[in-house]
Amino acid sequence: MSGELSLNIDIKEPRWDQGTFMGRAKHFFMVTDPRNVLLSSETLDEARMIVENYRAGNVKPGLTEDELWRAKYIYDSAFHPDTGEKMFVIGRMSAQVPMNMSITGCMLTFYRTTPAVVFWQWVNQSFNAVVNYTNRSGDAPMTVNQLGAAYVSATTGAVVTALGLKSLATRLPPIVSRFVPFAAVAAANCINIPFMRQRELKYGIPVLDENGNRLGESANAAKQAIVQVVVSRIGMAVPAMAIPPVIMNALEKKAFMKRFPILNAPVQVGLVGLCLVFATPLCCALFPQKSSMSVSGLEADLQERIRQTSPNTTTVYFNKGL
Repeated sequence: MSGELSLNIDIKEPRWDQGTFMGRAKHFFMVTDPRNVLLSSETLDEARMIVENYRAGNVKPGLTEDELWRAKYIYDSAFHPDTGEKMFVIGRMSAQVPMNMSITGCMLTFYRTTPAVVFWQWVNQSFNAVVNYTNRSGDAPMTVNQLGAAYVSATTGAVVTALGLKSLATRLPPIVSRFVPFAAVAAANCINIPFMRQRELKYGIPVLDENGNRLGESANAAKQAIVQVVVSRIGMAVPAMAIPPVIMNALEKKAFMKRFPILNAPVQVGLVGLCLVFATPLCCALFPQKSSMSVSGLEADLQERIRQTSPNTTTVYFNKGL
């Protein structure tokens, strides 16, 4: 029927070319848009219905291409790409900026005492644990015991790392102490993400051919995915935790900041938020969401299975998580 939206739009893939950094950046600016956190359940469910109906070949009357893509990005921001389940709200990538600006701002403000370091590192790593679990790759569930053990290990490791760095910083200039939270977060990401995704390292994540056919599960693909996510997360933290300390170190010497010290935390949170608005999508875009590796990089038994079932396949694809 004339005027009806074409069914040839591939909404399984992002709207922009994911082979380029700019294409991935545009995609993640949409996925991490903080405004998506405020959307109601009804709006999310409506977007899900539009996307699922379109995939099934049913087009809502009067639906435009822009409306379809808007629904697709609302859907992507709230529903897991592998399981299709609605994600816990603070674990969604659209919650990264508001949550991280509050937590990181407080970490950078309250870093001088041991109790404050312990508390805010615990808050930060608890939040990270929720994000890492919510955005894990694959569709295999973790048991409560596995999740609990991973959380305790990751959080303990992060807090111990932060305290160790804080004790070292006491012998260094004050400006260096301001960077302890960043160093602790970078080190903790290397601990937290593998722990929260340890099931993937043990059992592997789904790998697909170029047509989306599932070929098996690979722990080697999981390792590559987790390394990419760790690098992206540390990259996100660099501007937000490295730039505000330098600015605040200069501002705290000004008369108005000495007169109104209560402004310290709000100003710090604002600076962190400004950095995160850009750092979050840009660092998510460092690697394609649909990552790939050569069949020769997979486990020997999986290579053999692929050679038998799909002999023309030389590259496999997988969701790296976020």
